[in-house]
Amino acid sequence: MISISRYDVIAMPSRAVLFAVILCSAAPVFSIGQTPANKQEEINQHSRLAQQYLHEQRPDLAIPELKDVVALDPENPDAQGNLGVLLFFRDDYAGAVPHLRAATRLQPNLWKIQGLLGLAELRTNDIHTGQQDLEAAFPHLTEEKFKFEAGRALLDSYAATGDLEKAATMASALLTSDPTNTSMLYTAYHLYSDLSDKAMITMALTAPNSAQMHQLMARELARHSDDTAAIANYREALRLDPELSGIHSELGTLLFNSSEENLRALAEGEFKAAIQANPDDEKAHLMLGIIAAKRGDYKAAYDSESRALSLQPDDSDAMLELAKVLVSMHQDDKAQQLLEHAVEIDPTNYVTHYRLAALYRRQGQMEKANAEVAAYKKYKDMTDKLEKIFHDMRVASNQKNADASDVPE
Repeated sequence: MISISRYDVIAMPSRAVLFAVILCSAAPVFSIGQTPANKQEEINQHSRLAQQYLHEQRPDLAIPELKDVVALDPENPDAQGNLGVLLFFRDDYAGAVPHLRAATRLQPNLWKIQGLLGLAELRTNDIHTGQQDLEAAFPHLTEEKFKFEAGRALLDSYAATGDLEKAATMASALLTSDPTNTSMLYTAYHLYSDLSDKAMITMALTAPNSAQMHQLMARELARHSDDTAAIANYREALRLDPELSGIHSELGTLLFNSSEENLRALAEGEFKAAIQANPDDEKAHLMLGIIAAKRGDYKAAYDSESRALSLQPDDSDAMLELAKVLVSMHQDDKAQQLLEHAVEIDPTNYVTHYRLAALYRRQGQMEKANAEVAAYKKYKDMTDKLEKIFHDMRVASNQKNADASDVPE
């Protein structure tokens, strides 16, 4: 008897995942032309011939034998599944669907088969059913390449039908297993940008004069380095709704990073207001700690940054800032522990590597220090290149806007 449970994913070309169909049986193979004694023997004969042809890499000959098995024994999940797989990889998706569906009906835990069924249904424009089958199979798929193929197909179907929220969720799940996949990174960027645009347009149409609309506009303006207009919109949002969630921290961060000293001086008041509105505002506690450290008030800095870290124990930025304060308080051992943990959480932060290298060098651990210096240079170079890309993008955007403003009406 053919065993579906022993399908094995062995490769993935660009258009599909290839399955090796492994057929096994303890009964002897019937020779071609042998007359079977009864129906079961006839089924066995066709099954053995299918196995033989597949071992000879002749799926064209195996398919008719499996069709004969299915005709004689339609409740055979092995034959149904194997036939469906072979038809699928001959691009006969419409022919594959009923056999793959029969196999999953007869044996519901065939997750690879159900995943393949979902792919076939999508390729025959049965979108709703295809999504349902892929959604059911996806959490149970263990072979990474096939799981990625199935998830990508599901994501594309969501995007095509306008379900951007589900598409973005699937993109996030796929990036978890393959975080450096450039195609998926771009897809995620595109989806989240579309979601952001959709939310912005919906808010502009439904609540154009709301505090949230001004907060949204402020974030967009800040993202495009128009700080003056961003600050004005934050203040208008606060005027409309003084209790607006998160707005004091957002405004405080913008003020803190301003190039104007008089604006930077206002940041501390916003972070204090944020904590008054929400005592568990981790960002506000961290920023107050940074401001206190700049003043040389390490006790206040330690208290604020420790509070921030207690609220978000895996915040690598809080670990870095608290470690800097601990070094200033001559508590190098505690600082080292925090920096080592911060590097584990975010190895791309070059400042953390630089600080850790300094501590190792002070202890005479030159091999570790040199390794951290190398990491510092690597990630510093990456960050500089990234900043240049963003700078060039902003310059190009500003030039485009300037050119547009010169067009006569």
